[in-house]
Amino acid sequence: MNIIIPKEAVSELRVSMLPQNIEKLVKKGAKITVESGLGRTLGISDNDYKKAGASIEKNRKKLLASGDIVLRLRKPDLKEVTSLKKGSIHVSYLDPFNEPKLLETLAKQRVSAISMEMIPRSTRAQKMDALSSQASLAGYAAVVLAAGNLYKIFPMMMTPAGTLQPSKVFIIGAGVAGLQAIATARRLGAKVDAFDTRPVAKSDVLSLGAKFVEVDLGETGQTAQGYAKALTEEQLKKQREVMKQHCAQADIVITTAQVFGRKAPVLVTSDMIAAMKPGSVVVDLAIETGGNVEGAILGKTIEKNGVKIIGMANMSTRVALHASQMYSNNLTNLIDEFWNKEKKHFELKLEDDIIKSCLMTHGGAVVHPTFAPPKKEKKSHKG
Repeated sequence: MNIIIPKEAVSELRVSMLPQNIEKLVKKGAKITVESGLGRTLGISDNDYKKAGASIEKNRKKLLASGDIVLRLRKPDLKEVTSLKKGSIHVSYLDPFNEPKLLETLAKQRVSAISMEMIPRSTRAQKMDALSSQASLAGYAAVVLAAGNLYKIFPMMMTPAGTLQPSKVFIIGAGVAGLQAIATARRLGAKVDAFDTRPVAKSDVLSLGAKFVEVDLGETGQTAQGYAKALTEEQLKKQREVMKQHCAQADIVITTAQVFGRKAPVLVTSDMIAAMKPGSVVVDLAIETGGNVEGAILGKTIEKNGVKIIGMANMSTRVALHASQMYSNNLTNLIDEFWNKEKKHFELKLEDDIIKSCLMTHGGAVVHPTFAPPKKEKKSHKG
């Protein structure tokens, strides 16, 4: 069984597999071939991969055609899917909610495609959960980016020249990214308030030394994946009224609220931005799924009423080495979980809960119930 690892697009700094993980898989009996230049963005040479036990292939098309398993980070280009070996297993992000054509093409090529976004948030699958690992780093990077754009320091500082008050940070959404943002801002000495629609998030927020902002929204909760459920328009209005007050007092606002598989809700409106102090900074971590901040632009930093609004995509790539390390571990753990030690190959166990959750295509069809086309009803013919 040949595991192949193609390099990512030029704009991506992260690497899907590091040499130390290659070494672990080779010791299990895997044959691994990587594309030449795989680790270029992190200063990792082809020779480093060779030392770990991998073969190097310069011809990308030849590489893709040879893989029994393809491991990568970003979703494949549609044009490259036809280069994949029929019957192969492809593991990467796939953006399945927005890529029906990609799923259809993978199915036609008879590729068994695993979507890393769909790894379940269960105890057993935790070590494979790439969304959580990357979100955690994104939360950290968002605070560091905001601090670099703020004209103030985070901690209180008492000096002979006077006392400097701590910066105030307001974090909206206390999921994986939000909690890491809270922890990072607190380490830097900021005063942190946080809000989440899920009451269960309160204890996590308090444990990190932040204040939990409570709003009586009535019935709320979270999905099976651990995301906040979509709110009604009335609930959103009530939420925005409270958040406007906290935004007005904050030096930094970081939004992390996403609804799994749907467009992110707009939580910070233009009138809330207008109420903020000039020099304040807003970071929209949900920008890639539509954004939480009204007027935020994907990939750009803009200014409104003296407030900087940062809509940078792919936040975890700002800490590319550690992001690569975590994603590489996620992939390795996935392979390890389903590795047959005797036969020395990856077993696609179709009835396993983890595989059922993340397998998008198999046997020439889109098989995941969320994305599979509806079955056509057979017409009865009466003679």
